[in-house]
Amino acid sequence: MNPRAVLRRWYGEGPLHLLLLAATFALAGWAGVRLLAGDTFAVAVWFIGSALLHDLVLLPLYASADLVVRRSLGPRSGLVNHIRVPAFLSGLLLLMWFPLITRHAVRYEPYSGLSPDVFLGNWLLITAVLCAGSALVLVVRTVRSRRGEGRGVQPTAVRGDRPRR
Repeated sequence: MNPRAVLRRWYGEGPLHLLLLAATFALAGWAGVRLLAGDTFAVAVWFIGSALLHDLVLLPLYASADLVVRRSLGPRSGLVNHIRVPAFLSGLLLLMWFPLITRHAVRYEPYSGLSPDVFLGNWLLITAVLCAGSALVLVVRTVRSRRGEGRGVQPTAVRGDRPRR
């Protein structure tokens, strides 16, 4: 039996997948060693605190919000992603830039060259653009689907049932 077949049978994927996975773990290990070379205790507290904050506070919060949105939309569950995506991206930006948006990070001003007053406005503008873009995608999809219904377009299964001449 050739070595590739043995690897695929034992590992489940090809050798390239295994090589890329090993390189990813090596890179993550190197980053972890570099990160922990500084203040190890503060980094450990930050990781544990962020895991607890996510699991005990954020997960129930956004799961409940998603449930409320799905129930309020009713059977049109396809619309929920037009709310989920901009909300997720906006929340991710808020999480990443929270100290600057809430003006708790004065020491970054010399490095960024921006006043701390602009971050809240920029985040709100980005959130508005994300919501408007999602609404535009919803409108375009709705118009396209209604145009298709108006033309009498039949599903492919029905088209194939036409009598032959």
